[in-house]
Amino acid sequence: MMKLIIFGYFNKPEVRSELDRLRPLLQTQQILKEIDLAEPDQRDHSPADLALVLGGDGTILRAAQYMGYQQMPTLGINLGKLGFLADVKQQEASKVLSHLFSHGFAITEHLMIECTVTGGGARHKMLGLNEMVIHADPPLHLIHIDLSIDQETVATFSGDGLIVSTPIGSTGHNLSAGGPIMRQELAAFVITPICAHALTYRPLVDSADRVLGIALHPGSNPAVISIDGQIQLPVTSEHRVVIRQAPVKFRRVRVPERSYYSTLREKLYWAVQPHEKIERTN
Repeated sequence: MMKLIIFGYFNKPEVRSELDRLRPLLQTQQILKEIDLAEPDQRDHSPADLALVLGGDGTILRAAQYMGYQQMPTLGINLGKLGFLADVKQQEASKVLSHLFSHGFAITEHLMIECTVTGGGARHKMLGLNEMVIHADPPLHLIHIDLSIDQETVATFSGDGLIVSTPIGSTGHNLSAGGPIMRQELAAFVITPICAHALTYRPLVDSADRVLGIALHPGSNPAVISIDGQIQLPVTSEHRVVIRQAPVKFRRVRVPERSYYSTLREKLYWAVQPHEKIERTN
């Protein structure tokens, strides 16, 4: 019998309805807790065999934030739009869960980032699964960002901001900004400028063993640090940001008969010919 923790925004009717639909099956296992992510954060680190997330990719990112440094094997039932992380379709949820409960499951582990911000008399340490973004603060003036890697000065980027993405996050904000798609099991960071004010800036991929240092260039306009779109922190040129590989990995349940490249084709239409996309849509 598996021990389960269930995450979701239970104030949403579609999430509550799906939980009620799956409850008879879930009750064949041991449900330790149902955690409503819409409620104030009350950490409960009861050990569980499976964290079941009902919602979209944003819900998985929020659940990963909740679990913090005690990540559990995670499976997402997609009730959102894209469902790149929450890759189990609603109509196949019962079949997939029954198989996992009967036969167990394999896990893939994925890089997470640890972002430490110091300055202004404070120190903040944040965990992320997708990315860290430093971007211009409204009214969105140009900002200038100094980047170092292992304490070596690399470049000063001028533009709207900079993304440091994990492989899991490479199909998100990084992809929209022109960055590369990375296989999710890689141990690497991708550094992608946002609307760089120069033709020579290009995304950079480097080993996750590196330590990245980021600071606003003296005299730059203020900016905002965002982690997975879940945490936001204002920064000025007085702050220093250090990004490194987190000491914990995101643990994702591998869904049977599901591959990374099939997900790319199905969700993002990667490498799909235009006529094939039309046929699928219709």
